[in-house]
Amino acid sequence: MTSQQTTGDHLRLEMRGAVAVIHLTRPAKRNALNDALIALLRNMFEQLPPEARAAVIAGEGEHFCAGLDLSELKDRDSSQGLHHSRMWHSALERVQFGPVPVVAALHGAVVGGGLELASACHIRVADESAFFALPEGSRGIFVGGGGSVRIPKLIGVARMTDMMLTGRVYNAQDGERIGLAQYLVPAGQAFDKAFELASRIAGNAPMTNYALMHALPRIAEQSADHGLFSESMMAAIAQSAPEAKERVRAFLEGKAAKVKKD
Repeated sequence: MTSQQTTGDHLRLEMRGAVAVIHLTRPAKRNALNDALIALLRNMFEQLPPEARAAVIAGEGEHFCAGLDLSELKDRDSSQGLHHSRMWHSALERVQFGPVPVVAALHGAVVGGGLELASACHIRVADESAFFALPEGSRGIFVGGGGSVRIPKLIGVARMTDMMLTGRVYNAQDGERIGLAQYLVPAGQAFDKAFELASRIAGNAPMTNYALMHALPRIAEQSADHGLFSESMMAAIAQSAPEAKERVRAFLEGKAAKVKKD
């Protein structure tokens, strides 16, 4: 497995084979998200190396991400706040609807903007040290990084409302139970599990991955009739790809692994 690294002040990109590993590198700030980091994140997903087929986002130090760097918030007026929020939307859209599926490796604080970032990823792996919170309500502010759209789709409006009104904190076990993460692993193992999943994803047919990232969320928002038509169109496109034809042929010839219970 080859490894290539690109290092910046706030992010570090490491290529491990076909997996792009993106490290948040502000451990002294609990990887709090400032404007520079958000801009770098957007640019990184717009310029991923062409060999990347999946990505992992992880935080250095004791926490994944403790949210927005509030030191940059205090002097903004309403116009600046609007444009700041839209900048976050642009960056996290590149994570959710970018070139490759993204797995988040969660440990320690997954709070505020950190939870918004995690919710833009396609798969979330939490270790037992992870905890989830949306403290914006107690700080007199509102989520601005897409959390009001993405997080209710994971846990429902009522649970998000509770988190913001009361400051409720979910531990790793309860966070996984309600849908903030799809996998729960022992402390210290979130990255290894996330990388394992990303490596598996990188081996999928690219058009299938694209359909799951870009088509499935949109189909889920459509009426049943429109969704079924969109599904047919996407299924036709995916199965016509040469790699898909090869995989189906291998299965029919008994050369492909069959589904087994873990």
